[in-house]
Amino acid sequence: MKVSYRWLNEYIDLDGISAGELAERVTRGGIEVDGVEQLNKGVGNVVVGYVKSKEKHPDADKLNVCKVDAGQGEELQIVCGARNVDAGQKVPVALIGAKLPGDFQIKRAKLRGVESQGMICSAKELGINDKLLPKEQQEGILVLPEDAAVGTPIGEVLGIDDEVLELDLTPNRSDCLSMLGVAYEAGALTGRPVKLPDISVADAAERASDYVQVRISAPEHCTRYAARYIKGVTVGPSPQWMRNRLIAAGIRPISNIVDITNYVMLEYGQPLHAFDADKIAGGRIEVRLAREGEVMVTLDDQERKLEPHMLLIADGEKPIALAGVMGGANSEVTAETANILLESARFEGGTVRKTSRQLGLRSESSIRFEKGVDDARVIPALDRAASLMARYAGGLVAEGIVQAVTREEEPAEVTVTLERINSYLGTELSTLEVKTVFGRLGFEYESDDVSGRFTVRVPSRRGDITRAVDLIEEVARLYGYDNIPTTPIEGPTTPGALTVPQAIRRELRGKLTASGLNEVISYSVTHPNRAGLFTRLGEGAKPIRLAMPMSEDRSVLRTSLVPSLLEIAAYNRNRKTDDLALFEIGSVFLTDETELTRLPQEKHRIAGLLTGSRVSTLWNRKAEPVDFYDAKGVLEAVFELLGMTGLVRYEAASIDQLHPGRTAAVLLDTARGWEPVGYVGQVHPALQLQDDLSDTYVFELELEPLYEHANFTIMQKPLPRYPAIERDIAVVLDRGVEAGRLTDEIRSAAGELLESVQIFDVYTGGKLGEDKKSVAVSLVYRHPERTLTDEEVTERHAAVVERLGQSFQAELRK
Repeated sequence: MKVSYRWLNEYIDLDGISAGELAERVTRGGIEVDGVEQLNKGVGNVVVGYVKSKEKHPDADKLNVCKVDAGQGEELQIVCGARNVDAGQKVPVALIGAKLPGDFQIKRAKLRGVESQGMICSAKELGINDKLLPKEQQEGILVLPEDAAVGTPIGEVLGIDDEVLELDLTPNRSDCLSMLGVAYEAGALTGRPVKLPDISVADAAERASDYVQVRISAPEHCTRYAARYIKGVTVGPSPQWMRNRLIAAGIRPISNIVDITNYVMLEYGQPLHAFDADKIAGGRIEVRLAREGEVMVTLDDQERKLEPHMLLIADGEKPIALAGVMGGANSEVTAETANILLESARFEGGTVRKTSRQLGLRSESSIRFEKGVDDARVIPALDRAASLMARYAGGLVAEGIVQAVTREEEPAEVTVTLERINSYLGTELSTLEVKTVFGRLGFEYESDDVSGRFTVRVPSRRGDITRAVDLIEEVARLYGYDNIPTTPIEGPTTPGALTVPQAIRRELRGKLTASGLNEVISYSVTHPNRAGLFTRLGEGAKPIRLAMPMSEDRSVLRTSLVPSLLEIAAYNRNRKTDDLALFEIGSVFLTDETELTRLPQEKHRIAGLLTGSRVSTLWNRKAEPVDFYDAKGVLEAVFELLGMTGLVRYEAASIDQLHPGRTAAVLLDTARGWEPVGYVGQVHPALQLQDDLSDTYVFELELEPLYEHANFTIMQKPLPRYPAIERDIAVVLDRGVEAGRLTDEIRSAAGELLESVQIFDVYTGGKLGEDKKSVAVSLVYRHPERTLTDEEVTERHAAVVERLGQSFQAELRK
């Protein structure tokens, strides 16, 4: 919000308080002032001049020789090259010795042999942002109003002898999006009264209700709509003082009608809109929601496709405005407009915000509606604008206001006690001091001096005050934050610590990074075509679409981490990085609902990807591509870290998007039995081809079961004191027998004397047959308390061979 210091002086006497001092007080009062801008960029000795005559330069086609009266007692001769200079104009004239922005000084000079005694200036040369001027004044010299007095310093005419405070408002202080709101704030901080503008309206004999009818068909989106009818206006430029104030606020003047609506919006914080009343069918105004497929052309000449949630102002035939956002081109005020229908309303902020964002139309009006306007200012702002139109556009204001009201807004009543105020602030304020604060704020209140209770009737302009703590904050602001005593912090301190899940995720990151994998962080949203990939751990999960996605490629919440890893791998492969070892710890989002009625489940997972070579090619070795066991080895390292090695087993599995013969499910031994917690395997060749990847191996685990079963207890056992006996065995059995089942049977048959079992060779082919394989296993036997005898080991070993024969029809290989 840009606040003109001179304009603010009209509502509150700031005598003795400079703009800089006011900015300091406002900032200390809780509203940050980003800066104070001097509108005068260094203009001095520039006055209003009258061009008495213009003649062509005798020696230059593009120059003119002007005779100018600058109120100095003598006629000045000035050479000017502007195309729009002409006799009879009032213009800014920089006299000899004048200073202009950029430390430019005007001197007596000769241009092509003709003496020039000054310079006729453009807006840009005076340091004015010409983008805020009407289009006809953006090129050439600045032409001043005819009523500008010759010889008057240009700073007084253009209002550049002013300073502008730029307020950085927080969303709760929408009351300061108006000059009156800032005046109340300044009045509270300085203890000076606020003077309100004159809103008296000289009504004509005709009644507004004879021309206008108002109806609200969407009461939940609009609580009040009021209109006035002004006849016989003359559309033209607004007075110079009004244009100066709009420019200082960063708004470009357009015409007297439009400028008045913008001026009152800045003054009251209440957006207004002026319609050409003759373009409104039947004089009927209806506030309604848009219909399916309805379109309208807005003031920027863009056709807008409307949706049913958008609030419209319509007449009996068509939409004429987007409520609170922008008017329609079909009811625009033009130079031919004679009658005005003036709107002032209170639209629901959420409705305006949604329409504004969806259409990409953000205006000063929508900003104020989004943050909430004061219901008590709807009618005063309407009357103020009508009185200005009568004065500066020559209109006759029809008697009465036509309005529809669906809900009256009552000021809030908030109760607070003196004890609570002092307890919160650590102060010893008296009842009188608190009364003084409420009085300076302009709050009505009742107080009980015995109990110290205050019941405050908060003005509707301060919608941010709804609770006792809000009143305490107001007392603190006006008492002065610097005056609040410093109070030592007391109480028990609790050392910070990671939760179990946080600690486990940190340990996993450290372990995998130390093992040579690189952590990646990918988007939680993906393309709809990839949302259904690798759903083994979230079977039945439905895609969850975003309401407002960045793009179609990022429009659905992911149900697996693996598709994101594949995208990253493909991205790197396309840039000649073929050897990749990646992992990610992140969230996936699961629901079984097609239409969400509750929040989806957010689950933590860890996933990894390996592709390319484990060992790169050197002069003395060949490249070694990664395989299934590299990915499985990463998982084994994870489970070893978490103390869960004995709780996990792997089973061959068939999973969509994974290779049918190189995939395993990861099972965890829980109280409910063996449950799947993840998978590991090679990406299906068809998907690898689609992403242009070589053999790629992935894994993914649910972290919640790992949080529950992780065991960081370190188990110690003494070093063996007695020798071990090692026996090898090679058996021929069916190819479909899994290694895990084989080793489980060996452990069961060998009993407690078996210390370890390890498969060290697998052979197929030759004379074994197509469906057979030979597996060589090394068994180590040891007793912790004595030396084993050969007979004991032979007996156990024979039991192992017998069990394998019974369970798998295995035969000793000869």
